[in-house]
Order: sequence, then structure tokens, then C-alpha cells
Amino acid sequence: MRQPSVPFSVALVTLGMVATQTGASFAKGLFPLVGAPGATALRLTLAALVLVIAFRPWRKRLDRRQWRAVLLYGGAMGAMNLFFYAALATIPLGVAVALEFTGPLAVALAGARKPADFIWIALAVIGFVILLPIGEGTTGLDPWGVLLALCAGACWAGYIIFGQRAGTGGGPHIAALGVGAAAILALPFGIATAGTSLLDPAILPIALAVALLSSAIPYALDMVALPHIPARLFGILMSAQPAFAALSGLVILGEALSNWQVLGIFAIVAASLGATATIARTTPPPVA
Repeated sequence: MRQPSVPFSVALVTLGMVATQTGASFAKGLFPLVGAPGATALRLTLAALVLVIAFRPWRKRLDRRQWRAVLLYGGAMGAMNLFFYAALATIPLGVAVALEFTGPLAVALAGARKPADFIWIALAVIGFVILLPIGEGTTGLDPWGVLLALCAGACWAGYIIFGQRAGTGGGPHIAALGVGAAAILALPFGIATAGTSLLDPAILPIALAVALLSSAIPYALDMVALPHIPARLFGILMSAQPAFAALSGLVILGEALSNWQVLGIFAIVAASLGATATIARTTPPPVA
């Protein structure tokens, strides 16, 4: 069987990013029905069911150390999604993803050694300051939403670190268990917010679409593509996530951004691209 080429693998990763941000846009449409925690619980629970059925993780035995790593990985994932969806309730998708991206960007910048590397740190700080709702020329962002997005970014950094320890590259069963743990964490918050509305048959098709677009489809595409593209190239591609989020927010949700917000997002994307291309790193940031 012919192996996928690098350009085809790049196309698969790009398609996965489009699916991820499209799923986030659809998830925002669920907020009036079940709230942000409810949408988070539905996404993670349905995604976990899909991944568990597909990869049957019960066939693999884990020792105590591996279980601890998986639980930390899943806990970081669940918290990241709860914070991120809560942020989406008050700030635009593109801005939320850009602020959240400070997490994996911080992990990448932790490898900075050369003086030139600190250009990317400065660029990231500039983008961060531009997006903050402070000072003159404020972008009008909700401070609480900004704080929640930054908390999501901190959890994303933990997700990367704990994901490496759990061995996410070693088998899809780990990811299935991790998403399952994340769903268990998010479900009580969803139930407390939405109650029996989570079982409303009218919203389940949308919720399943969100789960597939945001988790199952991107993960499956990356599983096919990652063995055939360099890790650094994957990291460079992932740097475009905030730009895809801004485009998805504009097209699907009608979230037009100010020139300052676009500039701030561009600065963070450029910092991520530069850091990924020039700073030594062990693994690319996983997909959220």
C-alpha cells in the first residue's frame, strides 16, 4: 500500500485544524441551550465514546505509573476544555484560541537558548499585550473571558507535558483513556449547569458533530499524517490554529475582529512559527 506523501499529509493536518475550529464554532451555538460547561461535557463524553469504541483501550494493561500519567493528562485536557469553552462565552473564538495558544508557545519558548530566540518571546508578549483589554485603545474584550482563555493555555501546557509522560505517541489507546478521564472531570460541571437538557435528543446531533469535528476527526487525520511529516513541520502547521479560529469565527459565527485584535493574533502566530522553526524542541504541541 502506497504511503501518504508529505504534501498529502500536510493537507490532512490542515483539514484537521479546519475541523477543530469548525467544531468550536458549532459548540458555541450550543451555549444558549446547555451552557459552556454543558457543551464541554457533551463534546468530551461523546468523543470519549467514539474513541473508546474505535481503539478499545481495555485491551492494553497499564501499570500504576502509566495510570497516574493518563489521569494527569486527562485532567489537564478536561480543565483546558472547561476553561476554553467558558472563555468562548464572552470573547471571540479567534482571540480565545490566540490567548490559549500562549500555553504551548510557552512550552516551545522554554527551549530558548540563543539571543535571537528571545525575539519570539518579545513578539509573543507584544501580541499578548495587544489582546489584553487594558489601557488606551482597548479592544473591548471581557477581562473574565481573557483570564479564562489564559487558564486554558496553562492547562494546554500541562496537557503537552503530561501527554508526553503518558506516551500519547505510543498508542491511540492512551488518547482514548485520556479523553475518557477528561469527560469524567467535565461531566459533573455539565450536569450542574444543564441537568437533563444534556439528554435532549434535539441537541445530540449537534453535540455529536462537535465531538467528531473537535476531537475524533482531527485525531484520526493526525494519526495518518504524523508518521510521514517531520515533527517540526507539524509544529509549524499547528501555529496557524489562531488564524483558522479567527476565520471560522468570522464565517460561522459572524465574529468580526478589530484591526488591533487581528494584529495581536498575527503577532502570536508569528511568534509560534518562529519558535517552532528555530528553537529545539522534543515534540510538537498536540491538538487541543
